[in-house]
Amino acid sequence: MNPIRAIGAGFLQISQTVGGITMQMLQIFRAMIPPRFDRDETWLNLYKVGVKSYPIVAMTAIFTGAIMVIQSGTYVKRTGATGLLGWGAGYAVLAEIGPVLIGLMFSGRVGANNTAELGTMKVTEQIDALRALAIDPIHHLVVPRFVSMVLMLLLLTALGDLFALAGGALTSQFILDVDYRVFFQGVFESHLVDEYLVGLVKGTSFGASISVVSCYYGLGVSGGAAGVGRAVNNCVVTSAIGIFVWDYFITYFANSTSLLH
Repeated sequence: MNPIRAIGAGFLQISQTVGGITMQMLQIFRAMIPPRFDRDETWLNLYKVGVKSYPIVAMTAIFTGAIMVIQSGTYVKRTGATGLLGWGAGYAVLAEIGPVLIGLMFSGRVGANNTAELGTMKVTEQIDALRALAIDPIHHLVVPRFVSMVLMLLLLTALGDLFALAGGALTSQFILDVDYRVFFQGVFESHLVDEYLVGLVKGTSFGASISVVSCYYGLGVSGGAAGVGRAVNNCVVTSAIGIFVWDYFITYFANSTSLLH
C-alpha cells in the first residue's frame, strides 16, 4: 500500500474511533439528565465490577507499595535517610503508580468483560430485541455500567492506596529493617493529602474512560464470535491509551495549578 494512503487510512480510522467514543459519551450524559436507568442492573454491576475486583486490586496495590519501597531501599541504606522512605513511596503510590496500575488491572478485567458481554448481546440480537420492546439500550445497559465503573474505580483506588501503603510498611519492616512506624511517620509528615486527592480524581477519570470505551466497542461488534474477540482486544488497547492520556493531562493540570507540591 502507498505510504501516504496508509497514513491517511490510519488517520481516518483514529478519527472515526475518537468520534464514535465521543458520541457514546454524549449519549450517556444525555441519558443521565434526568437520571433514568435500571437500578437493579446498576446494583448488579456494582457487585460485578467492584466487589469481584476487590481481591485482585488489593493484591496489585500491596505489591505496588512493596516494589516502591524496595526500589528506594538501596538509597535509604546508603544514606541512612529512613525518614524519606515513607515520603518517596507514598508520593509515587498515591499520585501516580497506584491509580495507573489499578486502572490498568480494572481495564483488563472489567472493561474487557463488559465489551465481551455487550458484544455477545449484539451478535445474538438481544440489543435489537430490547429496541423492539421500546427499551433504550443506553438507559438499560450502558448507563448502569458507566455509573458502576466510575463509582467503583473511585472506591477501589481509595482502598488500593491504603493497601499499597500497608504493603510498603510491611516491606520496610521485614526486608529493609526500617520500623513501620518510621515509614508511616514519613508518610504523615509529608502531608500527601493533595497527592491522594489527585489519585482519586485520576481513578474517577479512568473509570469513566474505561466504561465509555468498553461500551462503544461492545455495542459496535459485528462479525460474530471473531468480531467479539477483536472488540475485546481493541477495548483493552484503547482503554490503556486513554488511561495514560488522562494521567498526563491531570498530572499536568495539577502541577500547573500548584496542587502538587
